[in-house]
Amino acid sequence: MNNKSKLIPLVQGGMIAALYTVTTVLLAPISFGPVQFRASEALTVMPLFTLSSIPGLTVGCIISNAIGVASGANIAGWLDVLLGSLATLLAAICTRMLRKVEWWGIPFLSLLPPVIFNALIVGGELAVVYGPSSMFWLYALEVGAGELGVILVLGIPLIIALRKTKFFANGKTRLER
Repeated sequence: MNNKSKLIPLVQGGMIAALYTVTTVLLAPISFGPVQFRASEALTVMPLFTLSSIPGLTVGCIISNAIGVASGANIAGWLDVLLGSLATLLAAICTRMLRKVEWWGIPFLSLLPPVIFNALIVGGELAVVYGPSSMFWLYALEVGAGELGVILVLGIPLIIALRKTKFFANGKTRLER
């Protein structure tokens, strides 16, 4: 493996982390809280195309949540840095594992892990932070609905665009070809 082939996954992961962070922070008012529409979560489709997106998404989420805590936008605090990032990591791994299961050319099953993990983990986190814990299912529903909305409105078009441009054709990016 030459130096170029070692560098490309690192650059891809770094770019995904940066895009995730910038999008989350720029749209902070809708990125944090019990009702959220985190546009950066559209990038959770990236594990369909590249393995390097798993650490990229995770690092991007850690940085975004930490900036949110430092700026006061993320009132869920450091619990969100830990648990929100864990939800992103688990979802990215499962998305990657399910990437070849498709209906009508869309990998619908692989789009569910971000919705499920965020709904359950972030929903639980919000129930702890905002209380009462009996509101868990409401928080889970709100987070899951926001996540599903982002994936349907932004994630699926991103999949279609990346496939149409063949940016990741044959397992390689245009940079590698």
